Amino acid sequence: MEQKIAVFVGSFDPFTIGHYDIVQRGLALFDKIIIGIGTNIDKTKCDTVAQERLKNIQSIFKDNQRVEVALYEGLSVDFAKQNAAKFILRGVRNIVDFEYESNMAVINRTLSGIETVLLPAKPELAHVSSSIVRELKKYNQNIENFLVK
Repeated sequence: MEQKIAVFVGSFDPFTIGHYDIVQRGLALFDKIIIGIGTNIDKTKCDTVAQERLKNIQSIFKDNQRVEVALYEGLSVDFAKQNAAKFILRGVRNIVDFEYESNMAVINRTLSGIETVLLPAKPELAHVSSSIVRELKKYNQNIENFLVK
């Protein structure tokens, strides 16, 4: 029987409790999730280099053989194909995220036939975003409650 593999892609700068929750919930749907740390040309310079983010996320999932972490460049659908994934897993926090992600899902399906599965954020995590966490860090605020411990 063929494994159900999904890629969960993003810049993950930083990898938040919201990202962690999506992976945990995604494991109920998929046999394997590959977290792809990519470069988003629309985002400005990341706070941490990709190698550091890779090591951090690998350490979070070190005891879970169903989760892999990799760096990638290019289109998410190409990364998915390279990893034999038939699904892209995405989290959505609000209607703005939903509109963007649903449009991307149509484009990705048109380009590759790969389906996107959107998981809504838990209400208690919907306010958490990497952008906000980076902003708080920039102003020396405590961000520990937003990161995986």
